Amino acid sequence: MNIDAIENGYVIDHIPSGKGMRVYEILNLSSLTCQVAIITNAKSKKNEAKDIIKINDLIDLDLDVIAYVAPEATVNVIRNSQRVEKRKLSMPKELKDVIKCPNPRCICNNEPISHIFKLTDELGTYRCLYCETKAK
Repeated sequence: MNIDAIENGYVIDHIPSGKGMRVYEILNLSSLTCQVAIITNAKSKKNEAKDIIKINDLIDLDLDVIAYVAPEATVNVIRNSQRVEKRKLSMPKELKDVIKCPNPRCICNNEPISHIFKLTDELGTYRCLYCETKAK
């Protein structure tokens, strides 16, 4: 398999195997016109396998969304074919319009307001700001 090197863009690495497509979808990478490569089940020294996403453009990336789906992922920033920065992610304290509240009676499902979830514990549990329903 041959995938071109990134000139300017990002390499999202150490995504747990099987979560790469979820990161791709939640970041809406299908709408980009630049090259995007998804590598699934790549060999990993830390784990048996991992997923990798390569984006050949310096777009605005929502690191909080990536951290929500794959908190162990790293984001490498590439400029002029060289890695200039490696970002380690941590669970965001708040997510806005990323998760939909599962409570059909919640105000955010019945009014035109944002779905806001807060991180409530060390285990990665998110709860709706309005009704405190746990995210799925």
